[in-house]
This record gives sequence, C-alpha cells and structure tokens, in this order.
Amino acid sequence: MLTVRGLTKRFGATTALSGVNLDLAVGETVSVLGPSGSGKSTLLRVIGGLEPADAGSVSWDGADLTIVPAHERQFGLMFQDYALFPHRNVAGNVGFGLRMAGWSPSEVARRVEEVLELVGLSGMNDRRTNELSGGEAQRVALARTLAPAPRLVMLDEPLGSLDRSLRERLIIELGEIFEQVESTVLYVTHDQEEAFTIADRVAIMREGELVQEATPEDLWSAPAGVFISDFLGFSNRFAATAVDGRADLGWTTVPVEVADGPCQVVLRPDALTLDEHGDVSVTVVGSVFRGDHYLARTTTATGAELSISMPTRPRPGEVVRIRIDPAGVLTLVE
Repeated sequence: MLTVRGLTKRFGATTALSGVNLDLAVGETVSVLGPSGSGKSTLLRVIGGLEPADAGSVSWDGADLTIVPAHERQFGLMFQDYALFPHRNVAGNVGFGLRMAGWSPSEVARRVEEVLELVGLSGMNDRRTNELSGGEAQRVALARTLAPAPRLVMLDEPLGSLDRSLRERLIIELGEIFEQVESTVLYVTHDQEEAFTIADRVAIMREGELVQEATPEDLWSAPAGVFISDFLGFSNRFAATAVDGRADLGWTTVPVEVADGPCQVVLRPDALTLDEHGDVSVTVVGSVFRGDHYLARTTTATGAELSISMPTRPRPGEVVRIRIDPAGVLTLVE
C-alpha cells in the first residue's frame, strides 16, 4: 500500500506541493486530475523519487521510501514522450531495464514475449521504433514499464500526444491490462474522461493541494466546491440566496438543503429538460453540435445564461420551455 503524508515540494518561491496526503491500496487505480500547474506531475515525480521532497513522507507497506533512490523503489514510470531508444528494436526497448537489472538473456526473452502479448504486440519484437504508429509506441512504452513487474505503476499524461479517437480506445485497453495483471496504478492526467474511465478513485489537485478525492460517480454527483464544479464543466452555476429551503436564482427558485443566506447553486446537465409545460422559458442564442445532441446556449427573461442539451438543432431566437429536476440541483460552498 502506498501512503503519502504531508508531501511538500518547493521550487524557489513557488510551492508546487503543499501538504499532500494520499493512500493507494494494492490493486487500485487512482487518477490525479487537475489543470496545468496544479502540481499533479510534481506529485508523481516526488513519489517516484525523481524529485526530493522538502517535507512529508512516502512509504510502501509501512517502509519509509522518502530518501530511497528512484531505482530502488520498485516503481515503474511512463511519460508522455515514451522515451523509446531509436537505436533499439521493440524487444530491445522492452527488455532494456531487465538487462540492466541483471536478468539472464533467456529470462529477458521470456518476459519480453509475455508483456508484448499482454499489450497486444506479439510478433513485433524486431520492429524498429521509427516504424511504429503512435498507439504502438505507447504500448511498447507500457510493456517496458510493466516488464519488471513494478509494485506501483505511475503514468504521466501517457495518452496526451495521441488523437482523441485513439485515446478513447487505448484508455479502455489500459484499464483492461491493469486489471489483468492486478497492477497498482497512479495515473496523472488533465483529461477528465480519461480519469473517470480508468480510475477507481479520482484525486483533484489545485495549486499544489489535493482538494477532493472520491469515486468518479461521487465526484460527479457531489463536487466539493466551486472550483471542482467549474473544472468538471458544470456551466450552469448561479449565485443565489436561500430562504426557507428554496434558493432564488433571480429567474426561478429551486429547492435546496442549506441554511438561509447566500449560496452557489449548480444545475447539472441532467437537471434541465425540454418540456412544453415547463415553468421557465428561455431564448436560444446559439448551439454546438456534440454528436448525439446539440448543446444550446440560451438566456432567460432576466438575461441569465443556461446551457441545455437538445436532441435537434435549435434556431437562434427560438423560445422553448424547460423543466428543472430537483434531483439535479447542487449547492456548493466557496
């Protein structure tokens, strides 16, 4: 089990990590998610021993690893650029770390075959790295990371250089591979879909701090604050005033379970439904095609903006009525 306590890292006057605590159980996948500069890659590098911590500790099953060199931690790391050796073929890249660790040629050959089969590259041992597609290069890098059977696999934006369609396919394959070999995984990404797809838990970072840690389902249904709600893309957020269990948004009221006074109310995407008998009318300003629906930008009579999913393309200026489902109403703290 990985245990991180009070991890702090500074670069000059900049605090990259501020007292981060994190637990990762054996066999669990945790995604570290956050915007650029939030400290997520620094967290991975300090846990992996590539950067020294200024304070705090990193341990595995109770053994303190804080000052243990990176190559002695038995952690595997994979980065976005893959760092494949251009002068070596696929087998030479995958087996490099094993040879450096003193494995015999026969042991290296056997293990290389095993991990290439695991990542779907059987028979490609002799291929040159410059002959690989982006997806194949990613799998070779993963095979090299998994070859020594590390007790913790750490990945930093491993799919960031690939196009979206390939990323969507490979993130599913990565999850299947990690489950098959029962890997313990720390997965760093800025992409919410990647994080939510592969992780058992998601840890969100902001300015060096871990601000919420939860399952993907719990994070989506109950973001802990305005920053997380905005980061997850919940665009329908309104400053409101709660009185006797209802929040006044300025253009309608919704039920809330907070004390009387100022609050922030988010209407999740599933809270808004087109309904010709709905209590609220809105005017379409424009729309964006999203594949299976259109995301319409609308305004209320008071000028408040709402984003609403619509099955067909609406006309600018069209007036529609909507219904608000109380189950999709969230109340946030600053």
